[in-house]
This record gives sequence, C-alpha cells and structure tokens, in this order.
Amino acid sequence: MWDLARLVYLGTIAGLLGTGAGGIVLALGRRPQGAELSFHLGLSSGVMLAVVFQDLIPEALALQGVGPAVVGLAAGVAALLLLKPFFTGGSSSLIKTGLFLGLGIAAHNFPEGLAIGAGFLAEEELGLGLALALCLHNIPEGMAMAAPLLAGGIGKTKAVLLTLAAGLPMGFGALAGGILGSLTPGTLAGTLGFAAGAMLFLVFHDLLREAHRLPHPLATTLGAVFGIVLGLALLVLF
Repeated sequence: MWDLARLVYLGTIAGLLGTGAGGIVLALGRRPQGAELSFHLGLSSGVMLAVVFQDLIPEALALQGVGPAVVGLAAGVAALLLLKPFFTGGSSSLIKTGLFLGLGIAAHNFPEGLAIGAGFLAEEELGLGLALALCLHNIPEGMAMAAPLLAGGIGKTKAVLLTLAAGLPMGFGALAGGILGSLTPGTLAGTLGFAAGAMLFLVFHDLLREAHRLPHPLATTLGAVFGIVLGLALLVLF
C-alpha cells in the first residue's frame, strides 16, 4: 500500500510540474496580441507537431507496429469530432482550442504514468529517473496548451491551473502501472496513437485555422518553425 501511495504521489507530481511549468512560462509574459498572437499560435502548433512525430507516433510504432497506432490515431480524431459540439457557445474559440489540447495532453500523460509505475516496480531508481525525464519532457506540452488559453482571454492563474490539471492523469497512470505492471503493448500503442490523433486534429482544425484568421501569416509560419525546433530540442534533450 505504501509503495502504491508513493507511486501515485510521484506520478502526480511529475505530471503537475511538467505541464504546469509550461503554463507558468507563458503566463509570466504579457497576453499576446496581433502578430505576437499569430506567432504564439504557430509556436503551439509547431510544438505539438514535434511531440506527435518525434514522440507519440514513433513510440506507438515501436511498441506494436502500424495497426494499433493507426486505429488509435483514427479514434483520437473521431473522439475530437464527437466532443466538439459540447464545446460550442460561451467561451472564445481559442479557449476551446486550449481545452481540447488539454484533453489530448491528458490522454498522453496516462501511458507515461504507466511507464513510471512499471519502472518503479522493476527498480526504484528507474522509476524516479523516468518521472524526472517525463516531467521535463512535458514542459513544451504545457506551453502549447497555455498559449491559446491566454490568447483567448482566460486569466493567467486559471490558465496555469488548467495546465496543471492536464498533468493529473500521470498519477492515475502510475497507480495503474503499480497495480497491473503495465498494459499490453497493443493497448499502450493505441493510447499513444489516440493522443497523436487528437493533437493532429487540434493543430490543423483549430490552432492553425485561428492563426490564419489574423493578418500576420509570416508570424504564424515563423512561430510554427520555431515551435518545431523548440519541441524537437526539448524532446531530444529530455
């Protein structure tokens, strides 16, 4: 029981600090407007594309091949299409985009928590090392989520709290990893594919569409390129 409690604590803290730190980084700056807003939306798109193609899809393919990854990816797109009507009305489209990104990030954090739990059971130092690496690994995802939330007019404190909430599933994943050891490779590959599909839908259907509504296409392009480079650098380093 004590080991399970430690696992939940470790996974939860790693998830909260990772995405939360990304939210805090952007919240410390001023609220983006004009060309700066276009740059931030492009930046978020680039970061998410780096996460999808450098992290989620390669991991899914390595686990179980093309089949489960493609099924999961299609399910992620379909889930976002079905959920979209429930996010209509009320808040701005940018805030909705940020919330959708949070769903994709949360879906990604659960299997990362599983890795922490399974690693901790195998060797305590391995679990601790994974938790630290994944915590740092999630910083760009928190940044990508916070950018549209802040641009949409949401308060800085609330934006940070929402990025923190996106990290919570890592704690649940760590608990599941501690109880079950791990999910089957096919299930885990499908989960990663699901997160990838959700993020791709959001990038192309929401983030970039919002960016191109603004009269600053060059800022959007530069932001996207910089976001890809930044995301790749952080993923490779951590």
